[in-house]
Amino acid sequence: MTDDTLLDRALIRLEEAASHLQIDQDVIEKLKYPRETTKTRLLIRMDDGSRKSFLAWRCRYDDTRGPTKGGIRFHPDSTIEEVETLAFWMTFKCAVMNLPYGGGKGAVRVDPHTLSKTELERLSRAYMQAFATTVGPDRDIPAPDVYTNAMIMGWMADEYNQITGSVSPAVITGKPIALGGSLGRTDATARGGFYLVRHLAQELGLSGSRTVAIQGFGNAGQYFAQLADEDGNKIVAVSDSTGAIHKPDGLDVKRLIEGKTAGRRVADMAAELGATVIPSDDLIAVDAELLVPAALEEMITADNAASIKARVVLELANGPVTSEADKILADKGVVVLPDILANAGGVTVSYFEWVQNRQGFYWDLEEIHARLKKMMEREGRAVWAISQDRSVSVRSAAYIHALGRLATAIEAHGTQPFFAG
Repeated sequence: MTDDTLLDRALIRLEEAASHLQIDQDVIEKLKYPRETTKTRLLIRMDDGSRKSFLAWRCRYDDTRGPTKGGIRFHPDSTIEEVETLAFWMTFKCAVMNLPYGGGKGAVRVDPHTLSKTELERLSRAYMQAFATTVGPDRDIPAPDVYTNAMIMGWMADEYNQITGSVSPAVITGKPIALGGSLGRTDATARGGFYLVRHLAQELGLSGSRTVAIQGFGNAGQYFAQLADEDGNKIVAVSDSTGAIHKPDGLDVKRLIEGKTAGRRVADMAAELGATVIPSDDLIAVDAELLVPAALEEMITADNAASIKARVVLELANGPVTSEADKILADKGVVVLPDILANAGGVTVSYFEWVQNRQGFYWDLEEIHARLKKMMEREGRAVWAISQDRSVSVRSAAYIHALGRLATAIEAHGTQPFFAG
């Protein structure tokens, strides 16, 4: 196996975790490859009357512990390797949080900014038409991801209902509240990470007020900034895809979010916020105790990891730190709270939505927050204990924690010693 694809690099984590556990080779064999990946072309009518096709995928990586679960992203750079890797990470994320799910993921290779609203709806419905037999409340449950949102999930759920002739809100999570969505879903990823950092603050050396730098100021980045700011922390730097700004004594988060909501770029707001514009790449090197990568995969690499001054890295994005960068950060004594734990708040509240849809009974916001806090603290504490007991990184501890649960489920079907005996 060559180690040049994103999935191959992700599988290094699996092998590393397996070296710490007494598990059967059957387990590794089952988790090395996705269960199924479907590729199709979505052909839609454009507003000008022409037809255009878009490449689309859905991967169901492993369903040993339950139906597969994972987002659908609309992105011009999406690839099959990315989709399968994200589904692999979701498998471990659901196991870390002890959710009764396996991992899945979907994508369409498209720049949604080039589509009109009607074209976007046609594309969303075409995706569900193509994958209606792949998904289902008991088989595979999609959710929003990069450049998809609650309205797109609502269109997809409606299309599924029309195809099946039934109303099945549990087929998709991240829907609008009026269509069976859950309260607390919009800020769940950031809130889960926030609860995790606050719970482990003393062990991480982050007690008291913290300085925070956030790479990527989309949904997760904005909500984390808001929660951290309200908790008395200073947000000293943020970046979006066009640039970054830095202000050592803290940015006005409320005005920053208002500007982003109005469609402005962070760099354009620097002067009025009394901040300095810096290159996007320099954000990770600013002087802050907590660095929050909340953008895309592999943003922190062997080339820039040494410049990080933060004491703790909270991965709100999926796979933002490469395995080479991990080693550099470990040598520097930087603690990385890994994606499969740190950003698991999103899938946890998606699970709450699925449960509420299936029982037809909905919880209030306080209950959602209390349940999320309890689960993030419980699994965060368990992962932290493994990292201390085994003297391994928190990432390795999270994979060990998840792999233990996956192995128990896979081995329950019988392994080689059982059948050979």
